[in-house]
Amino acid sequence: MRVSVRVSLATVGMFSYLRERFTSRLRERSRRRARLVSKDGRCNIEFGNVEQSRFVFLIDIWTTILDLRWRYKMTIFISAFLGSWFLFGLLWYVVAYIHKDLPEFNPSINHTPCVENINGLTSAFLFSLETQVTIGYGFRCVTEQCATAIFLLIFQSILGVIINSFMCGAILAKISRSKNRAKTITFSKNAVISKRGGKLCLLIRVANLRKSLLIGSHIYGKLLRTTITPEGETIILDQVNIEFVVDAGNENLFFISPLTIYHIIDKNSPFFHMAAETLLQQDFELVVFLDGTVEATSATCQVRTSYIPEEVLWGYRFAPIVSKTKEGKYRVDFQNFSKTVAVETPHCAFCLYNEKEAKAKEKKGYDNPGFVLSEVNETSDTKM
Repeated sequence: MRVSVRVSLATVGMFSYLRERFTSRLRERSRRRARLVSKDGRCNIEFGNVEQSRFVFLIDIWTTILDLRWRYKMTIFISAFLGSWFLFGLLWYVVAYIHKDLPEFNPSINHTPCVENINGLTSAFLFSLETQVTIGYGFRCVTEQCATAIFLLIFQSILGVIINSFMCGAILAKISRSKNRAKTITFSKNAVISKRGGKLCLLIRVANLRKSLLIGSHIYGKLLRTTITPEGETIILDQVNIEFVVDAGNENLFFISPLTIYHIIDKNSPFFHMAAETLLQQDFELVVFLDGTVEATSATCQVRTSYIPEEVLWGYRFAPIVSKTKEGKYRVDFQNFSKTVAVETPHCAFCLYNEKEAKAKEKKGYDNPGFVLSEVNETSDTKM
């Protein structure tokens, strides 16, 4: 009997544990779906009921082609060449058919065709391919017999150059986009809140994985949250500026080694009224941006990431990452890049500043201008 009770209790405990894990996973997934900017910088947003036609994207066809995924771009690349070859192959076949150059018309020995050695649709397609890519095997060629063939040859040559220039340029521009350079800029997995220089700060670590620098780097942040105005209007994704600095400022960063950027949580900070106990109950998303110019290509790039309340650790700091070897070289250990260490930290910024003000008042003396010292005359005689 006792064994069955123990088994039933263990079963209930296991089911309750699985239910809690399942519920926590669902909450985590729902919060992830609510994230506007993913950890790798992609924006989770879609546009609906756009009044303008999708043909407006064809006006800026260059940007549209560049924004396509590689599989769609390669499909367009292959289709453009194969389609143009086959289309002009049909036109060459039509020219040979109208001029009666094909073998089924039994041309005479003295007959001069528009294009030599076109015997059918396959040979017309091969001639179209040779013409557009300028192979020139020398077996099939245009004669001076008909002007239509000469005009078609010129038109296909010009169109082939345009297709080659556009498609090859689009692929080259896609490869050299600064978005790919941004993938070698990485942010720490978590943000931390701890004291730095006697002030409560929110800290984030960022690193450049390449030895080439980003010129004119500038870093800043946006806090996204839902707010209600005094007029009762609900603003979703309301943006609040978050100033990030390093010890030398927030512009023209010397980005040769990983940097720890921080935001001072003062009375003007939106984090001022948050505490360690209420942080996870908040609903916000901190988006961090890093803008800079690629040294090799002089193209501007932007790197971004985001942090939700579960990814902000209160009472932690980042572990050291830069050390100096015996040979005098500086070594960066990326194993500790996102590693954090627990430190003693005030549980809220409000308490820290109140404590500072109290200590400052203890050190200072305050004079009361209304206080008057009065002397009291004491007599030794006592009347009974």
